[in-house]
Amino acid sequence: MDYSILLFFLLLFVPDITMVGYLLNSRTGSLVYNIGHSLILPGILLFIAYLGGLSLLLTVALIWIAHIYLDRSLGFGLKYSKGFKVTHLQKID
Repeated sequence: MDYSILLFFLLLFVPDITMVGYLLNSRTGSLVYNIGHSLILPGILLFIAYLGGLSLLLTVALIWIAHIYLDRSLGFGLKYSKGFKVTHLQKID
């Protein structure tokens, strides 16, 4: 049985765990959320996976990037510390 589709859908929403930072306060929440939703970390993983020929790590990095761009396409950008709904793209109503 091919588990790649299941892996994709399970990992697609893992970056949203970073919203847990908002349980502390909006400043910590925005920092943690932005770390999980910027392209820096998955880009580094992608580079390492490519150089090392690590297909599982490559898959994880690509799914992470897919999540980020899915969020961007839905209008959910990086967060400002003013609140969860204030992003670099727009204010979400």
